[in-house]
Amino acid sequence: MSYTLTVATQASPVALGVVASALKANAIQPQAVNIDFVPAKNLEAQGASNATSLLKSRSEQYATAKDISLALAKIDSSLLGAANSNEVNEWLVFADEQLKSNDFKALDGAYKKLNKHLTLRSYISGYQPTAADFIIWGSLKGSPIFSKIYKSKKESLGDYLPRWYEHISSLPITHDASNLLQKSQETKAKSSDQGKLEIGLENADMGKVVTRFPPEPSGYLHIGHAKAALLNQYFAEQYKGKLILRFDDTNPSKEKVEFEESIKEDLALIGFPSKIVTHTSDYFDQLYEYAIQIIKSGKAYVDDTDQATMRDQRMNGVPSKSRDLTVEENLKRFEEMKNATEFGMKCCLRAKISVDDLNKAMRDPVIYRVNVTPHHFTGDKYKVYPTYDFACPIVDSIEGVTHALRTNEYRDRNPQYYWMLDALNLRKPTIWDFSRINFVYTLLSKRKLQWFVDQGFVTGWDDPRFPTVRGIRRRGMTIEALKQYIIMQGASQNILTLEWDKLWALNKKIIDPVAPRHTAIVKENVVKCKVIGAPSKPVIEDKPKHKKNPELGNKQTTFSDIILMEQDDVSTFEVNEEITLMDWGNAFVRDIKKDENGNVSSAELELHLEGDFKKTKKKVTWLSYGDEVADIILLDHDYLLTKKKLEEDDEVIDFVTPVSEFKTPSYADANVKNLKHGDIIQLERKGFYIVDAVATGSAPAQLIHIPDGKASSMASKAEDNKGAAAPAAKKASAPTSFPKKALKVASDLTKQVLGTN
Repeated sequence: MSYTLTVATQASPVALGVVASALKANAIQPQAVNIDFVPAKNLEAQGASNATSLLKSRSEQYATAKDISLALAKIDSSLLGAANSNEVNEWLVFADEQLKSNDFKALDGAYKKLNKHLTLRSYISGYQPTAADFIIWGSLKGSPIFSKIYKSKKESLGDYLPRWYEHISSLPITHDASNLLQKSQETKAKSSDQGKLEIGLENADMGKVVTRFPPEPSGYLHIGHAKAALLNQYFAEQYKGKLILRFDDTNPSKEKVEFEESIKEDLALIGFPSKIVTHTSDYFDQLYEYAIQIIKSGKAYVDDTDQATMRDQRMNGVPSKSRDLTVEENLKRFEEMKNATEFGMKCCLRAKISVDDLNKAMRDPVIYRVNVTPHHFTGDKYKVYPTYDFACPIVDSIEGVTHALRTNEYRDRNPQYYWMLDALNLRKPTIWDFSRINFVYTLLSKRKLQWFVDQGFVTGWDDPRFPTVRGIRRRGMTIEALKQYIIMQGASQNILTLEWDKLWALNKKIIDPVAPRHTAIVKENVVKCKVIGAPSKPVIEDKPKHKKNPELGNKQTTFSDIILMEQDDVSTFEVNEEITLMDWGNAFVRDIKKDENGNVSSAELELHLEGDFKKTKKKVTWLSYGDEVADIILLDHDYLLTKKKLEEDDEVIDFVTPVSEFKTPSYADANVKNLKHGDIIQLERKGFYIVDAVATGSAPAQLIHIPDGKASSMASKAEDNKGAAAPAAKKASAPTSFPKKALKVASDLTKQVLGTN
C-alpha cells in the first residue's frame, strides 16, 4: 500500500515529527510514502480542518500524529517499539494533548515530566528511536516557547531533556526532515513572484487569435507596459495569430508624437514586432457615429452638471438632473459639444447604465468630452473625444481583437466594457486580466512619474532612478534580462509587490561573463604608496580583461614603484602585515604615516611576489600613479521614495528621498579611456558599471553603478533615515516652483538630525 503525506507548511508547529516517521518508513520500503508540503488551506480543502498533516491512501485517511504513526507502523513496525507499543501510544497522546499548549505553566509541567522520564533513558521507549521520539521532537522543535527557553535558559529544562533533544536532532532522519521543509519553503519563496504562461486562453482557436497592446502616448514605456506588451505578443505567437500595436490617442492634452516614437523605439528593443500599427484616432469618425447611435437608443445623455457635483452624485448614487432628457435634447446638446460652444464646453456625454450600482464603474460613466487642444495627428478637426472606456471596446471589436489582455486593475470595468458592446450590438472579445507588475519604492503611474519630471527631481524620463524601459536600461539593465524576467512573471492574476533583487540578479548573470574587469580608486584621501622592489620606470604588461573569458582580449596594466590605494584599505593595514596587490602579487607593509586628522598620508610596501595569496586576508586594488590613470565620476542611486508602498491617502512629496544620487570622483586605469557610451564593465571590488558619458575635454567620464541583486545593493540608502527624512521632506513642503530648494532643506534637516556633515 502506498500513501501520500501532505504537510501544512503554515501550521504551528509544522508536523516535522510525522515527516521523520514517514522517512523512516521509506527507509524500509522505498517510496512507500510520498511527502508533499502545501499551505494549510489546501488541507482544509481536503476535509482536514485544523489538521497539520494528512496521510491518505486510496481507501484510508489519517489526520492526527498518533493515527498517522499507527498507519506508518504497518510499513515499519519499529515505529511503535520492539516490545511496548502501548507505551509509545501513551506518549503520542501526551504529545497531542500536552505539547500543543501555548500556556507556559502547562508546558513547564510537560517539560519536567519529559526530563524526569529521560533520566536513565536514551529514547522515549526502548533502545531505538520510535514514533514517540519523532513526534515529541517535532512538537518541541516547532514550539516558540520551547525554542525560547532552549536558547536562553536551557538549564531550566533540566539535564536530560536537552541531552535527548540534541541527540534526536542529530539523527540523519530528523536532519533530512528539517531539510525537506527548508527546501520546500525556499522553493515557495523563489516561485512566489513567478507565474505561468500556460493559462489556456478561453475561446481561442489556433490561427484566429488577435491580441492588441494599446498604450497611450502620454509618457515613456515603463516596465509595467513592457509586461503587457510581451504577454500580448506571447499569446499571439502561441496561437499563430495576429498582434496589433494600437495607440490610444484620445486625450490631446497629454499626448505627443515624442512619446509615441519613444514607445515604438522601446518596443523594438524588447523585440515587440510593430507590423500592424493603428491609432484610436483612425476611428474618430466611426466612434462619433456610435455616440450618435447610443444617444438615439436612449442609452446615453448629455450632462451639464459641474464636475464636483457629478463626482459627489456618482459617489452617493444620486441621478443627474439631465438623466431623463429627451433624445432630441441630447442630440442638440451633443451638437453643441461637437462645436465646442460656450454651453457645449460645460457638457459631457454619459452612458445611461445605473446611478447606484455597487460597482461604481457602472454609475453612468463619461464616454465623450470636449477638448479644444489640437490633436497631434488630427489637428483641429475634432473638438470632442471619446474616453478610453468607450473607445477601447468598440475599436477592439472593429479591429477583430479576439482576446483583450489587460491588467486586473481594470477588472471593475469589465462589465462596463461588455455593456458598451451590448448597447451597440457589436461583437464581444474575451477579456483576460493579469496582475499589474508592482515594485517596492516605485511608482508606475505616468501621471506621478510626470510629476517627478516636472518638479525637477529627476533629469527626465530616462533617469536611471525611473522604472521606464529607458531608465533601467540607462542604469545597466539588459533587454535580455528584462524579457526573461517578465516572461517569468507569466499571466498570473496574483497581485504582488515585487522586490527588485531578482530582476537585477538575473541581469548580473547575463553581464558577468562578458563584462571586462577594470580598476578604480576613490580620489578622496587617496594614498600614494612607495613600493620597494617595483620597477622605478613604469612597465606595461598585457593582462586579460576577463580571466574566465579570454575572447574579450587584453588590457594594459602598468606596474611602477609609486601606486595609488584607497584610504579605506590602507587605514586597515598594520606594519609588517602581508597583503595581496590584486593582479600583481604579495607585499609586506613596512611603514604607515598619518596626518593630524588620523588619515593615512603615505605608506611603504615591499614586494614579496613569492608569497602565497591564499594566506593573506586582504586583497586590495591599486593603480600606478601617473598620466596613465583616467579621471572618472562613479554614480550610485537610491530609490526615489523612502516608503516601500504608498497608500492611497499618502502624499508623494512626503516620501521623496531627499538625496537619491551620489557622485564619487575616482581614478581608473587608462583602459577606461577607450570605453564607449553604454559599455558595461566590472570595477574590481566595486561592482558592475555602465558608461553613461564618455570623457569630453576637462569633463571626466561618468559611470553608473549597476545593482547586482544582493541585499547590500538593493537596500534603500534612506532606510536608516526614515524617521528623519520623511518628516523633513514633509516640513519643507517642496513648493511646486522650487523643488530643488525644498529638497536641499529636507537634506540639511536630515543631516542635522543624524549628526552628519
